[in-house]
Amino acid sequence: MYFFWHFFCSTICYLFRIIVTMIPVSINLCLFFNILINKGLYIFLQAEIGAATFMAATITLGLGWATIGNAACGKVSIAEMNWASAGLMANVDKIILEKGYGCEVELVAGDTMPTFTSMNEKGVPDVAPELWANAVVQPLKKAKAEGRLFVGNKAPISGLGEGWWISPYTAKKHNLKTVADVISRPDLFPYSEDKSKGAFIGCPAGWGCQLVNNNLFRANQMDKKGWVLVDPGSAAGLDGSLNKSLTREENWFGYYWSPTTLIGKHNMFKVDFGVPFVGKEHWDGCIVKSEQDCANPKPSSWTTSEVNTVITSTFKKNASVALDYIGKRVYPGAVMNSMLVYMDDQKASGKDAAYTFLETHENVWTKWVSSDVAKKVKSSL
Repeated sequence: MYFFWHFFCSTICYLFRIIVTMIPVSINLCLFFNILINKGLYIFLQAEIGAATFMAATITLGLGWATIGNAACGKVSIAEMNWASAGLMANVDKIILEKGYGCEVELVAGDTMPTFTSMNEKGVPDVAPELWANAVVQPLKKAKAEGRLFVGNKAPISGLGEGWWISPYTAKKHNLKTVADVISRPDLFPYSEDKSKGAFIGCPAGWGCQLVNNNLFRANQMDKKGWVLVDPGSAAGLDGSLNKSLTREENWFGYYWSPTTLIGKHNMFKVDFGVPFVGKEHWDGCIVKSEQDCANPKPSSWTTSEVNTVITSTFKKNASVALDYIGKRVYPGAVMNSMLVYMDDQKASGKDAAYTFLETHENVWTKWVSSDVAKKVKSSL
C-alpha cells in the first residue's frame, strides 16, 4: 500500500510541473511531497522490520558502497628490493595505496634481475618501484613494445647516478669543480703506498663499473699525470675507504653512486667530468669493455643512470586510479639521501622509514596525491 502512495504522489508531482505555470511553486510542492514520501518510508520500514534492524541495514549499505569504491584498486603486489632506498619506496607505496586508495597490497622480496624476469614472464609483482633500467635495457624495451610492462614513472628519484666524487670541504677549499681540476692535484690525494702519487679509488674486481673506471682512467691519461687506480677489493672495502677518510677529514677521490647512505652522510660532491657524454656507440662498444677490447677510450661523462618505476599491464588496467600517484611520485635526491642516513643510523627497516618519511616530509609526498587521498593517509598515521 505504501509503495502505491509513493507512485501516486510522484505522479501528482510530475503533473504539477506540467500544469502549474508558476514553476517555483510546483517545485516547492514536489519538494513537499518528497519529504512526506521519505519520512513515510523511514517510519514504514522501522515499523515493519524494527528500528535496530533498519539502522544496521543502513550502516551495512553505506559500508558496502564504500567497499565498492575502494575495490576499484584491487590487489597489488609490490617488489621490495634488497637495498635501502627501494625498501623505503616500496613501503611508502604500500601505505599510500592501502590507506589512500583502498588497495590490498602485498610486498614481495626482490632484486633487479629476478624481479624483472618474474614481471616479464609471469606478470608478478605488479610494481617495481626502483628498477635500474640500465641492467635490462633491451628486454624492457621488448616487454614495453609487446604490452607486458609499462614505465609508470621515468625518474622516481632525482639527482641519482654514478660518477666520481670528492669530499665537499676539499672541493670548496681548493676550488675543484671538474675532473680536470682534480686530476691536476694528485698531491691532495696521496696514495698510501707511494705518497708521490695520487690515489683514485675505483670499483672492486668483478663489478661492471670496474671496466668503466679503468677505461676512463686511461682516457684521461691519469697514470701519466701521477695517479694510481686502486682496487678497494670489495664493497666493504670501498665503503670503508670513503668513510674512514671523511671521518678523519682527509681528502678522498673515487667512484661511488647516489642515492646511498654514505653520499648523504658525508654530503659528497659529485665532480663534473667537464666533457659531454661520448655517445652510446663508443660507450657500449669500448668504455664498458675490457682493456683489450677498448684500445683507444675517449674522455666522457658518465652515462645517464636510468631508474624507472615499472608496472605490469594488469596493474595498469585494474589499478588505474593509482597511476596518477605513481607518475607523480618523485623523491628529491637530497631527501632520499637523508632518509638513507636515518635508516643507517637508526637501523630502521623500510617500513619504519616509510612512516618517518610520511610524517617528516609531508611537503614532498602530499604533492603526489589529491587532497582527499592525503587526508586519508595522514589520518592513518
